[in-house]
Amino acid sequence: MLTHLVNIIFLLFLLSSVSVQATTLTVDGLANKNTPKATDVAFHLIDMKTGKTLIAQREDQLQPPASLQKLVTALAAKLYLKDDFRFVTRLERNKEDVIIRFSGDPNFSSDDLDGLFKTLRANQSVIKGNLYINGAAFDDYERAIGLPWDNLGVCYSAPSSSISIDKNCAMGNLYVKPGASKAQVLLSAKKPINIDTSSLQIIKTTVSDDDYCQMKLLADEQNHYQIGGCINEASLPVKLKFALQNTTAYAKSSIEEALNKAGIQLKGKIIRDDNKNGAVITEHQSAPLDVLIRQMLKRSDNLIADNILKTIGHQFYKQSGSYENGIAALQHILKQQANIDLSHAMLVDGSGLSRNNRLSASQLIQVVSYIFKHPELGLISDLPVSGESGTLAFRSSVNKPPLKGQIQAKTGTLYGTYNLAGKIRTKSNRDLLFVQIVTNFHPADEKQSRWPVMKFEKSLYESIYQRF
Repeated sequence: MLTHLVNIIFLLFLLSSVSVQATTLTVDGLANKNTPKATDVAFHLIDMKTGKTLIAQREDQLQPPASLQKLVTALAAKLYLKDDFRFVTRLERNKEDVIIRFSGDPNFSSDDLDGLFKTLRANQSVIKGNLYINGAAFDDYERAIGLPWDNLGVCYSAPSSSISIDKNCAMGNLYVKPGASKAQVLLSAKKPINIDTSSLQIIKTTVSDDDYCQMKLLADEQNHYQIGGCINEASLPVKLKFALQNTTAYAKSSIEEALNKAGIQLKGKIIRDDNKNGAVITEHQSAPLDVLIRQMLKRSDNLIADNILKTIGHQFYKQSGSYENGIAALQHILKQQANIDLSHAMLVDGSGLSRNNRLSASQLIQVVSYIFKHPELGLISDLPVSGESGTLAFRSSVNKPPLKGQIQAKTGTLYGTYNLAGKIRTKSNRDLLFVQIVTNFHPADEKQSRWPVMKFEKSLYESIYQRF
């Protein structure tokens, strides 16, 4: 009798185990085995209402967050700086000197600079002393550690500087005049930069599979750029965006031009001195923080993210903002105000552009959960919507029915990394929060580009939409 009872209990245990195994969900299963070959996938899916974990795969593994890092920066900024915060750029006077005090406004433009000096011109036409540039709001280190050297000349890695003008970026078109043998660059506006295209080879023949010569960009500390390598004539014209390498030099040239436009004569020199102060003459205010964060999240703007991070450090510690004190302040704010502990994460910037950043899906799901459970922060409406806005408007994996309009999420992309984090509303109107981190994706065929990842995402999120 006892033996028979033991056998029944053992049988029930086996049936229970089989049942559990049969209902266990995996990312690969939900994606119909479309997970790209040789990639690492970390994934965390929870019920927004209950917080219950529905799927967890490598969720505690630290991975490159890419631009998902901007969710962390945005949350800290909303909690600490508040929506009415504005960057302020001031003109000040000290005896016969004039000081322009920059604050790191990521959207401050040459037109805004012209406006400041136009106001000054109403009261004086001559500056008898010097014009000083004060950039003390941030320290002198404008690039985060872990930034690839070959990306420094392009605008998505524009330097994070207190002295930011025109998004620290210059745009132009690379083209060849009819009958000419060399290419040249036509800038969209007059800029104090120099571009050398003399070493760029124009290939007139059809591109073949064994043609390994590509266009390359080099930049130096004086805002001089050299375009070399090769480009096929059929590819021209090409739009290019050049990240500034010396923000102070660019500011000096821009100020000279603004003075000339305003009709103000400068007797002295334009000098960088972060210790100069004076009485306020006039000022320019940026858009409020909530507008900047919306732009940062929808466009995945790296300069806004990094300048906001440094501003948090500047305000929190009452010293020049830096990547280091910005991260320290961010971690303190999130722990104290949101009970989110990121002490075991590796964070080095506010944008996620550095290859040294590391966050886990389980850490990021806490950030995502806090954002969606606190709609009063206003961050939910700032996130791109699948098939409708921002970086999800044209993401082929989610921009068509049934997923169109059902996902609100932040994208994050670096070399070999394709991430997504946010909320999906399922067919049964259930709200689920998710973090996807796909790393080590390197297609054997470059012509495939991102298609294997898009196929994976389409299968995964359509399955989640239908199943839950």
